[in-house]
Amino acid sequence: MGIPIPILYLVSLIVFIAVLFIVFKRPMYEIMISAFFFTILITGQFELFWSSLIYPSTSSLFYAIFAFMVVAVLFDATKVVEKIINLMLSIVGRFRGGAGYVSLLGSTFMASLSGTGPGNVAATGVFTIPTMKKAGYPNRLAATTEMSASMLGNIIPPSGIVFLTYGILEEINPGSISLSSWVIAAYGIGIWFFIQRWVTLWGLCKFYKVKPIAKADMPEFKKSMKVGWPSLVLPALIFIPLFVDAQMKDAIIGRIGQDGAEAFSSSVLMFTPGLAAAYAVGIGRKAIFSSNNRFNQLMNVFKDSLPKVVPIAVTIYMAYATATIFSAMEMNELIKDWFVSIGMSVPIMIIVLPLFFMVLGMVLPGSAQIAILGGAVITAFGALGGDATLFALMLPAMTGALEGMTPPLALGLFVAMGIAGSGFKETSKLTIIWVVLHVVLCMILLTGILPILGL
Repeated sequence: MGIPIPILYLVSLIVFIAVLFIVFKRPMYEIMISAFFFTILITGQFELFWSSLIYPSTSSLFYAIFAFMVVAVLFDATKVVEKIINLMLSIVGRFRGGAGYVSLLGSTFMASLSGTGPGNVAATGVFTIPTMKKAGYPNRLAATTEMSASMLGNIIPPSGIVFLTYGILEEINPGSISLSSWVIAAYGIGIWFFIQRWVTLWGLCKFYKVKPIAKADMPEFKKSMKVGWPSLVLPALIFIPLFVDAQMKDAIIGRIGQDGAEAFSSSVLMFTPGLAAAYAVGIGRKAIFSSNNRFNQLMNVFKDSLPKVVPIAVTIYMAYATATIFSAMEMNELIKDWFVSIGMSVPIMIIVLPLFFMVLGMVLPGSAQIAILGGAVITAFGALGGDATLFALMLPAMTGALEGMTPPLALGLFVAMGIAGSGFKETSKLTIIWVVLHVVLCMILLTGILPILGL
């Protein structure tokens, strides 16, 4: 069986995006807009132009993604994250490498909200990397620790790439898993990768003989707790509604019926960011309100968020629109049949695909990889006897988490190196350790050997 024409279209699109990104250094939101028009042009699917362009706007997932990105800006403006970081520093700073664990916890949390690993390296790295260096971290270790933590946030809800993948899975296998169960399982996968990073950091701190933070530089626990404890409620406000919807499905159906339960599940992600935002403004109002004109001050926060939020939202929107064009050409079935015809088996896919996405992440962001290839590889994995839902859950880890980590083209790595002042050669060598261990864990989780919360 020869290579199907739609796959050649796909290769052409990947090359097109890579050239714009690497050669012309265009921003990704601009690239994905161009990619949509390019796809329409080379495939000749002009009749799909408006339907594909409008389709993402009909999805509640897109609105939830946008809302959570705005919430991340509010968290930053209200100093909520800064209080959480100081509280964590007062707890773990006394241990060997404690500043790195603060980076791991704080940066992962913030990146999960913003959905942009490299952007989060810039936002939180200016705080965490100098703190790690002050605690005795070598420049390269401080840079790679922040990079790996921020990129981990890409695969943890409410990161947009997690919901983008769910939307694609729903198109392929409608009803295979509820949205809330999906989110809980995504947290379960995130826990395994968090443990992997924690153990990796522990070993590297031993190797580099990193010492605890000096007492003079460590925040006082009582003071940090007094100021920061209200901020600890925020993760619960986000997690509990999702957990209830996922784990109490039968009780909800018994109370309000099947249609009511579906409506409740769809609305959970819509009201959760609003609830979290209202709470953040409530506990952090002193940081943003300096006069009685509170409405204008709050509007200024939203206005200032536009340069951060809109480019990411446009990238995801146009990636979703482009994916619908390939879906209309039955790309999923074509790639499935192609994989079967070349003798690809599930064990081989478990080894090959994480490595493939690792390389592809050098030139394509995770959202673009999933939008273009997600449906096809999920379908192929299921058709060959694998667990399609598990594979879909792992896609963000194979794409979004690796997009900014793999040398030589790693945006998250470059940002962290710039803040830490570390050299490319020695930092890249250390980065390979983080990348290899991440890929190996991807392969292990794809086998289904390790239990995953929610599955």
